[in-house]
Amino acid sequence: MGKKGTETRVRILEATQELVETAGYAGAGLNQVIAASGAPRGSLYFHFPDGKDQLIGESIRRAGQAIDAAVEELAASGASAAEFVEGVLRLLGDRLEESGWRKGCPVATVALEMAAASEPLQQACSDVYASWEAALRRRLGGRPDADDLAVTILALIEGALLLAKAHRSREPLDRVSGRLAALLS
Repeated sequence: MGKKGTETRVRILEATQELVETAGYAGAGLNQVIAASGAPRGSLYFHFPDGKDQLIGESIRRAGQAIDAAVEELAASGASAAEFVEGVLRLLGDRLEESGWRKGCPVATVALEMAAASEPLQQACSDVYASWEAALRRRLGGRPDADDLAVTILALIEGALLLAKAHRSREPLDRVSGRLAALLS
């Protein structure tokens, strides 16, 4: 694929990711993606021949990788486990607030809407969550409860993001951050 083709594909994925994060699966219709990306309809079908689920799945994985990169950067800072989790919550809270409370978790909306109906989307969501759990486990080091704790932390973060979005307030994130700091100390 040439440079122009790659750029078009990236533009389509960026537009899809934005639509999915702000409006969910239903809000990321192919016509909306074409309008938001400025890509020709034929390019959409060329780059994503398996249709909307392929497009949404790839955009979810792409969003997951972006969060992964930010989390890995925090992990490399040498912060304690409590400081690391606080940093993750701050990062996600900043992202949510800066988006006007529209961008919570880039995976949760699709997981809630489509995981039971679409095997490819369920797998994409599962893969991203598994990646995040693994990053948390690595950061928790040799703790004997690292597996359970990673799932607990991820579930608390997801719930706090949902509540923060619903309330349009960082308070749930701050409260969870405080409880996790106490748990990890």
